[in-house]
Amino acid sequence: MNDIKDKILNIIPNVTFTDNKDVVANVQKEDLHKLCKALKDDNQEPMDFLRDIVGMDFGDSLGCYYYIESTKTFNRITLRTQTDDLNNPTLDSVSDLWITAEIKEREVFDFFGIKFNGNKNMRRLFLRDSWQGFPLRKNYDMNSNPLDMTNEDTKQDDDDENLLMLNVGPQHPSTHGALRLRTFVDGEIIKKIDPVCGYIHRGIEKLNESLTYPQTLALTDRLDYLSANQNRHCLCMCIEKAIGIELTERIEYIRTIIDELQRIDSHLLFFSSLILDMGAYTPFFYGFRDREMILDIFEKTTGGRLIQNYNRIGGVQADIYPDFQKDVKAFIKHMRGIVHEYHEVVTGNVIFTTRLKGVGVLTKQDAISFACTGGTGRASGWKNDVRKHHPYSIYDKIDFKEITYNEGDSFSRYMVRMDEIMESMNIIEQLIDNIPEGDFYVKTKPIINVPEGVYSASVEASRGEFGVFLESKGGKTPYRLHYRSTGLPLVHVLDTVCYGFKIADLYAIGGSLDYVIPDIDR
Repeated sequence: MNDIKDKILNIIPNVTFTDNKDVVANVQKEDLHKLCKALKDDNQEPMDFLRDIVGMDFGDSLGCYYYIESTKTFNRITLRTQTDDLNNPTLDSVSDLWITAEIKEREVFDFFGIKFNGNKNMRRLFLRDSWQGFPLRKNYDMNSNPLDMTNEDTKQDDDDENLLMLNVGPQHPSTHGALRLRTFVDGEIIKKIDPVCGYIHRGIEKLNESLTYPQTLALTDRLDYLSANQNRHCLCMCIEKAIGIELTERIEYIRTIIDELQRIDSHLLFFSSLILDMGAYTPFFYGFRDREMILDIFEKTTGGRLIQNYNRIGGVQADIYPDFQKDVKAFIKHMRGIVHEYHEVVTGNVIFTTRLKGVGVLTKQDAISFACTGGTGRASGWKNDVRKHHPYSIYDKIDFKEITYNEGDSFSRYMVRMDEIMESMNIIEQLIDNIPEGDFYVKTKPIINVPEGVYSASVEASRGEFGVFLESKGGKTPYRLHYRSTGLPLVHVLDTVCYGFKIADLYAIGGSLDYVIPDIDR
């Protein structure tokens, strides 16, 4: 960390650092772009992965935190900057450095009203253009936007007047949720895709500001519901880190096993959904048949099948049930004996391979620039597994492979997830018979107060890096609690990976990206 500090000071000498759990570099707004460019272009340690941009209302000013990482050394640093005008807040865009900044800056503009100079697409992302005010500002009037049931604006962009615009979605079957894709075509050929998000936006980050820390946990389960355990694990980790709780090994073993079962659960549904998107039915039922065994284990452990209220601050809600290990091993034995059916019927099928191989190619460079983590990035050769490069829980004690492919096409994205099913079973087998004795919960105070400071945590969720950003002013409620969406970059990249392909390919490519809409809209 000292090396990064020295490097930053050599570029911008007036940078100051705040070190309270997370090290934050405080940068003047006029120096931000220069510093970001220098860090990204550094030969020894290029900070080429923009993990997230988090908008902030500091009270007397607005600003952002920039979370960046080097894909070469995996070192991380956080930059903080602020505007000098509450009435007309502006910052320089970094979208010329990282493509993902374009959509992340739109999110900040949508909720805080900060305009980014140089962003060519500076418009709202989740809320209607007619929305009054900026909801995540502290002085926002909650009564300023009465219910509006008028139709959406469907006018065509001037520069696309020679193309036909098709609305793909927002009905669920076409886009894996309530997502609208304004798809511009020349005949059958896709020329542009403009995602319209926000159809199920629920204001979860705003709600967090009025909830106690234990109350915030329930909302994470309803983001990416196929990463419910992992999402909540991440939030618990962040809070536990902030208040200094040390967990027992038993807790860490249980959390890790549950996380890997959740990953298999998600990948089986990915398989089924992709198959159904492409018009096949029989293999669709394979995934649901085998996933049912995991849901039975979840139901006996957590009480839920889709929404998992299991992790809590200091441990888990209840100890594993008596037959937990027996049931988990029975599932793994069954899955290892049946997975050949998936590959015999689907993986080697000439129709399936023809529709996926060479289709929707995402280069490694674009995967990093768009911040497409998880299986999508690893299918392009980018090693980004949080479990490997920023180990948490007990992943540093487990022997497992990071699955990568280099083709970057839809077939590689499929194969990464199919291979990860097997790797998750390998992880579970190393743990299931070695769960140590001990407490499943470390007692915490009845009212949890997080010390003032900036905190963050990240996990490898089913679709990639899920992150939690927390700023506390002290007390029992968060000042700001933000979640890094795993799916937002996956929707953002559609315009790039679908360009030049046909409408029929859109469904195969979208299915291979494996996004979940509630995680995007939050």
